[in-house]
Amino acid sequence: MTKRIFDFVAALLGLLVLAPLFVAVAVWIKVDSRGPVFFRQQRIGKEGIPFNIIKFRTMHDEAHESLLTVGGDKRVTKAGKFLRRHKLDEFPQLLNVIAGSMSLVGPRPEVPRYVDCYPPDVRRVVLSVTPGITDWASIYYKEENSLLSRATNPEQAYLDTILPAKLKYNLRYVNERSFWNDIRIIFTTLALLVR
Repeated sequence: MTKRIFDFVAALLGLLVLAPLFVAVAVWIKVDSRGPVFFRQQRIGKEGIPFNIIKFRTMHDEAHESLLTVGGDKRVTKAGKFLRRHKLDEFPQLLNVIAGSMSLVGPRPEVPRYVDCYPPDVRRVVLSVTPGITDWASIYYKEENSLLSRATNPEQAYLDTILPAKLKYNLRYVNERSFWNDIRIIFTTLALLVR
């Protein structure tokens, strides 16, 4: 309950403080390319319940079929390159936090296709908590797109190398979760964004 209250209050304050930035980014996206401001995609949440994650749209409107994005992807808009580099496309997920489908900190939610690849015992543990905007895996794999761009088969590289490593961090988070660990992850993430 403490985590939920903290998430709700922090997300609400974040939205209020970032409101001018949200408006500026929304205008930039509309001017830069045709299509909606937000991009929604189904992800798997706590206990395997699907929900729609919200992000700022960073690709041309007709180009969201692929589940993975690699460095130098031609589908990414000019505005999208900047938003992705500085992780600004993730900020609308504060709305998911307020709605309760996400937390500020927790394992990043995956699309159904990749959740189906989780080993059963890992799936049970990882999906026992609310997914988050940031976690240790997001911090250590912040350059994931660049790593995938060097692979001959990006999706296979993701499934064989990156996803298993992320799941280890997810298990670590679930097993060590605490309010102060969440605070540590939040400040580590903010420090990376500032740098």
